[in-house]
Amino acid sequence: MSADVELQNVSVSFGNFYAAKNVSVKIEKGEFFSFLGPSGCGKTTLLRAISGFSDPSDGNILIGGQNMAGIGPNKRPTSLIFQNLALFPLMSVADNIAFSLEVRGSGKAERRKRADELLELVALSGQGDKKVHELSGGQRQRVAIARALAIEPEVLLLDEPLSALDLKLRQKMRTELREIQKRVGITFIYITHDQGEALTMSDRIAVMNQGELEQIGSCNSVYEAPNTPFVATFVGENNAFYGTISAVDGDMVNVSAIGNNFLAKAGDLGEGKKHTFKKNDEVIMFVRPESIFLKDQNNQADNIFTAAVKTVEFEGNLKNIYLNINEKQDVRCSVSNAVDTADLSNSKNVELKFSSRDAIVLPVGPLAVD
Repeated sequence: MSADVELQNVSVSFGNFYAAKNVSVKIEKGEFFSFLGPSGCGKTTLLRAISGFSDPSDGNILIGGQNMAGIGPNKRPTSLIFQNLALFPLMSVADNIAFSLEVRGSGKAERRKRADELLELVALSGQGDKKVHELSGGQRQRVAIARALAIEPEVLLLDEPLSALDLKLRQKMRTELREIQKRVGITFIYITHDQGEALTMSDRIAVMNQGELEQIGSCNSVYEAPNTPFVATFVGENNAFYGTISAVDGDMVNVSAIGNNFLAKAGDLGEGKKHTFKKNDEVIMFVRPESIFLKDQNNQADNIFTAAVKTVEFEGNLKNIYLNINEKQDVRCSVSNAVDTADLSNSKNVELKFSSRDAIVLPVGPLAVD
């Protein structure tokens, strides 16, 4: 079984400090939903409130349509995977997985049968008699997932469970975790500060900042159409051009910035609406590094500008080119490793281009890097 989860104007406060403030979101049954944000933004606080380990100061939490007020964590249809996994080192893998069933009074044969079923589910068949320390980091992660699934929860809560793994293993576990979620079909609510994890696995993402929701949407919409400067700079890399509006033509605007005039599109406000601007409004135009091209690359563009090369960094399949415009504006563009950059010496002026379709204009606001 699976259940939806609804937060209705949920706030969690500690004295005068709000760890989460007026959060409203409905997570659909069977959805892989991620709360994404920097440390201290309130995402783990919300997870603890959903699991019942802390109570909201205001608002309601509904799971499967039932209000969870007054219902403790052991009575909720949820299971929580902690960041440190919290496996029992002296128990076998099978006993770790079946521990919750033992607490509920299940017999030994029933517990072992269920443990073996879950080991097969997480691709660890035959590993039940091992101790936890005999497993790799990725295998321990899968044991923690199997243990959480043993009580057949309707909602699985995951608090940054991949953060302690190295990069390659973390990337591998993203794929495995998503596949497990598809197989079991229950609602996953995932907490992370890693945008790569959220974008790779999630059906939808909620981006949080200072206890509040900045934007909720699909991975594509959050990345390609950020609603705020914070989201634009927290989810993925972005170039931020501060400027003013010089002309408006429907959803397209002209932005005067760093001695250039650029054509760009007004950013989304959410709920199908666009930000509206008028002449002389102060704005930020965002262009992602992969959307800026060297002029001789075969890409259509209606914005062209000149910048001086600072350095070129090799990053495997990509080269990151760092430049500066008029000694005032740093710019980064990312090109395929196949692009020849041998003649891009330091301080050399080069022409760059980008399409107005890839440039998003938003009202001035705080960036994630501030």
